[in-house]
Amino acid sequence: MDIIYADNNATTQIAPSVLDEMMPYLKDYYGNPSSMHTFGGQVGKKIQEARAQTASLLNATPEEILFTSCGTESDSTAINAAIRSNPTKKHIVTTRVEHPAVKNLCEKLAKDGFRITYVPVDQNGALDLDFLYQSLTDDTAIVSIMWANNETGVIFPVEKIASVVKGKGIAFHTDAVQAVGKIPIDLKNSDIDMLSLSGHKIHAPKGIGALYIRKRTKFSPFLIGGHQEKGRRGGTENVASIIGLGAASRFSQELMEKENTEVKNLRDTLEKGLLEKIEHSFVNGEKERRLPNTTSIAFEYVEGEAILLMMDQFGICASSGSACTSGSLEPSHVLRAMGVPFTAAHGTIRFSLSTYNTMEEVNRIIEKLPPIIQTLRNMSPFWKQNQ
Repeated sequence: MDIIYADNNATTQIAPSVLDEMMPYLKDYYGNPSSMHTFGGQVGKKIQEARAQTASLLNATPEEILFTSCGTESDSTAINAAIRSNPTKKHIVTTRVEHPAVKNLCEKLAKDGFRITYVPVDQNGALDLDFLYQSLTDDTAIVSIMWANNETGVIFPVEKIASVVKGKGIAFHTDAVQAVGKIPIDLKNSDIDMLSLSGHKIHAPKGIGALYIRKRTKFSPFLIGGHQEKGRRGGTENVASIIGLGAASRFSQELMEKENTEVKNLRDTLEKGLLEKIEHSFVNGEKERRLPNTTSIAFEYVEGEAILLMMDQFGICASSGSACTSGSLEPSHVLRAMGVPFTAAHGTIRFSLSTYNTMEEVNRIIEKLPPIIQTLRNMSPFWKQNQ
């Protein structure tokens, strides 16, 4: 069965060119990059090349790039660095729709005595900026706002927010895991202090990420150990994956225009076709200010997990807007924060495309999904009650 992979916000395939760059450093060039000998030194030079490539994708300098194991580590490093650098401040501002990497960390910090302010969103997923700005106080250690939402694709005005936050002398961090590689990012001309990214979202392998740290930003290491990463993160480097991240950063730069034209066209075609063929369906979130590859569509009166299982029979991969927690089905915290009705939140499916998707695949989804929805609705008591 041919697989139609429309779940790229969850992870992406490693680009062939990225894998080609990595392979020699998994097989032949296995020296420790910190070694004094030439065999290890050449590996160290390749890491610096990858650092420059990653920085270029963000329009930053290589010295501002810290390699980590993933986006989650980058988020934890940034937030913990800010609160350790400002030990008298006990207030953090974030949003109600953050990824669990930030959301769950803030919930843990709340138990440790920090006061967390969660900025709400409206029904389109847009932030209440007035609420955000009014929440800033002299006790605020850091503001952490995602650049683009992983479920809806809605893009937040983080550059504008960062400017206001910096004006008050507060550190600003953004989880840009979903934004990097899909929309242009120019950190040299922004007030963002720290930015998190993850390799496996941009066709690099899993297990590698990076944290941008603006020059002169107060920083306290999260992992204490050796001198690696200029003392900012101990531990021998994940060499092949770092090289893969560098190659993927270059790859993403080359495909940025395609992402915002061809991939966006695929997304729009998929969205239009499904909405036209399936009644009682709608897009969650803003239509314009969102990632070019992402659509979150609510299909009322059905369960998202059942949709995924039936699509899987046709080799179609996507994600649900719900999460199964402790055996009880609950809508995602993002959709709840947006006020999406219960009957629609449970039936939400996120499709996230990449440059590897084709129009043929999109048309196949448009062909296969409507009968699936109708079959499930015919079995749904909620559907029958609303007819």
